[in-house]
Amino acid sequence: MSAQPPRLPAVFISHGSPMLTLEPQRPAHQFLRSASALWPRPQAILAISAHWETEQPAVGATAQPETIHDFYGFPPALYRMHYDAPGAPHLAARIRSLLEDAGFRSALDPQRGLDHGAWSPLTLIYPDADIPVLQLSIQPHRDPAHHLALGRALAPLRDEGVLIMATGSMTHNLRMLDRSDSGPPADWAVAFADWMAQKLEQRDDAALLDYRQQAPFAARNHPTDEHLLPLYVALGAATPGAPAKRMHASFALGALAMDSYSFS
Repeated sequence: MSAQPPRLPAVFISHGSPMLTLEPQRPAHQFLRSASALWPRPQAILAISAHWETEQPAVGATAQPETIHDFYGFPPALYRMHYDAPGAPHLAARIRSLLEDAGFRSALDPQRGLDHGAWSPLTLIYPDADIPVLQLSIQPHRDPAHHLALGRALAPLRDEGVLIMATGSMTHNLRMLDRSDSGPPADWAVAFADWMAQKLEQRDDAALLDYRQQAPFAARNHPTDEHLLPLYVALGAATPGAPAKRMHASFALGALAMDSYSFS
């Protein structure tokens, strides 16, 4: 009889710019390089990326996901990068079953690869690309409560050797970035990230679900929701009431909070 795999956390990773993979001077790059030591080695990884948007939840079910370079205007070295981890079609079917049991209409996508929200942090966390990876889409027209419910449906995977890795950005207003990257973090971005940290550590889920109304400078930090919605999937997969752990906090380009969290 095979041993029961150790319980894995759900994590939220602020993936930042795709350039993070090529910027070892950044604290977030250094954090991700060492992050795999913070939890047991998973048997598979389910990435919930801000960069895959669908009407209904969809699960990537290809046996060999392609590396999607879903960005433009970056150095050629970034387009040469590939993350050739295997897929997990059998796990995709399991995930769809969990979602259907929880009342979600969902679909399997036999062609979906890995977008940069998934492969850019994984290049740093698991550079050998030897752990099966697949993605779950978000629904940007739905609210945080919808994504919290998705996470609750997925929670059993944590006891099945699956790392639930939500990937987005703690703040995400690209029009307000300091492209010179020369000044201190913007006060309004710091205030938002600190409010989120307090509510996550307190597990004030009601306030978090109502962040648009309660968090300072919410609309300025997130003109649209999509880069924060993956956080709620990780939150939903967490043990009810257990405080989140802020694994990392730093800023890039003045207003891009690179916070990452672990949920037990």
